[in-house]
Amino acid sequence: MLLIGESLNVISKKIGKAFKERDPKPIQEEALFQKEKGMDFIDINLGPAKKDGHELMPWVVQTVQEVVSDVPLVMDTSNIAAIEAGLKVAKPCDVPHLVNSIMARPERYEKMVPMALDANADFIALMWGPDGLPRDENERAALCVELLYFANEAGIPNEKIWVDGIVTPVNIQQPQLISLMEFQQMLPDICPGAKSTCGLSNISNGPPDNLRPILNQTYMVMLEKCGMVSVISDPCDDKLTDIAKGKRPDIVDLINGMLDGTEPDIPSLSDELQEYAKTVNVILGKTLYSDSWLEV
Repeated sequence: MLLIGESLNVISKKIGKAFKERDPKPIQEEALFQKEKGMDFIDINLGPAKKDGHELMPWVVQTVQEVVSDVPLVMDTSNIAAIEAGLKVAKPCDVPHLVNSIMARPERYEKMVPMALDANADFIALMWGPDGLPRDENERAALCVELLYFANEAGIPNEKIWVDGIVTPVNIQQPQLISLMEFQQMLPDICPGAKSTCGLSNISNGPPDNLRPILNQTYMVMLEKCGMVSVISDPCDDKLTDIAKGKRPDIVDLINGMLDGTEPDIPSLSDELQEYAKTVNVILGKTLYSDSWLEV
């Protein structure tokens, strides 16, 4: 599983301040930290960046690449001009840089697909359509076909596209998590050769902080079982990184077995594996979500 580090983000007080003050030190420290933690990509998230994004993104790109030039960057903002400016100054990597993201809305993809093509960048195809979040996997599939057809016609092959079906919070939109898994399994038929990714931590947006890692880790394994190849994740979550890099096959085997229909004898499992088994059942909707699901 490829990991895209999420923490070079304007919502971080330290990083947000560094962006505003053009202070390179915290930004470069974070980039080096993410490389040390094994991130395969570094996401530069400016948020909307409406006023100065076109100047800020290239500055951040150059600041990061002064200390980390061999890790591809993900340029993440709703400001199209900012992404375009960042792509122009980015030093090439062995792996193409990524545009995050191009929505399945004509007013976005008609402008942004040619930009990605000119820069020879890959892009994340976000399944956010004219009506917002798709209702189910079939609406996701329809949006995917529309956006990827446009990109293919423009000259971008599926292999340079990373489909993001959108992760939703478990405590308010649990059925959407199943829909995303169903959609993920449809992708090889819809767009053979395309990659896939997601904002993994969205699943735990809302639950208490102490429950966020187990949700993120469990759902990552479930999505990988359905064919997902990457996630945008927290570089500080060492266990998630270990799971993604194949260092915890016991956790992966348990979760995959449950998805294949094997019901484990939960009391016979270790305390750690019991938590993963209980979390699988919450995500699948077999157990009602509550903040105390691990204690039941």
